[in-house]
Amino acid sequence: MMSVSNVTVMAAVMCVCLGATSLAQRTRQDPSLQQWPIHDEERPMPTVVDPGPAGPPAPVPADAIVLFGGKDLSGWTTAKDTPAGWQVRDGYMEVVKDSGGIRTTKTFGDCQLHVEWASPAAAVGSGQDRGNSGVFLMDMYEIQVLDSYGSKTYADGMAAAIYGQFPPLVNASRKPGEWQTYDIVFHRPRFDANGGLVTPARVTVFHNGILVHDNDELTGPTAHKARPPYKAHADRLPISLQDHGHPVRYRNIWIRDLEK
Repeated sequence: MMSVSNVTVMAAVMCVCLGATSLAQRTRQDPSLQQWPIHDEERPMPTVVDPGPAGPPAPVPADAIVLFGGKDLSGWTTAKDTPAGWQVRDGYMEVVKDSGGIRTTKTFGDCQLHVEWASPAAAVGSGQDRGNSGVFLMDMYEIQVLDSYGSKTYADGMAAAIYGQFPPLVNASRKPGEWQTYDIVFHRPRFDANGGLVTPARVTVFHNGILVHDNDELTGPTAHKARPPYKAHADRLPISLQDHGHPVRYRNIWIRDLEK
């Protein structure tokens, strides 16, 4: 459950969907703030904000598509379209090391995505080697999943970062083993008939009910140690979750298709 009421979060989401441009967004797009090298250890870390205690799974809206309801992985495959190899038990799925990432059999473009996740309760390792996974919109735009509770890494790779591009506005992480939520509003990039970029992808993210990305414009697909440019792609692609070798858990994943 999010630390603010569902009504408050949904009201904020509606404002974003109406195209509100915030001071935070304009500041993020100031060229003077784009000079940080990718994964720069000197990039300032966001302020820590306590999001409050975790709660039960958030309710599923009537018009949402349940991507994972806690029973099986019938709606997921590997990148090679083979059965997903993650473990399912007690209402959650858990990454199985070296089984590979998984992705939805359904495809999406503009969407509202809800994901609940938990890093391992026994915090092992540091930096990127600690509770690492990721949520990928359209299989290529990553919101980082990481244990960032009292653990430092590069700012554009911490929990809730748009990986390699933007740190979250604040660090709203809970303790290892506690359930956390991402509520994501994503607008896919638009391309013209010749494959040229018309409008970039935009994303808003609430981490544990706290706004951490406010209609931010992505520079292109996310990548490790690279910021690749946009290349024209399909209007609808899968949602994917990353196997980074850590037993991260996921539950209660649902999506609202905004392109119906």
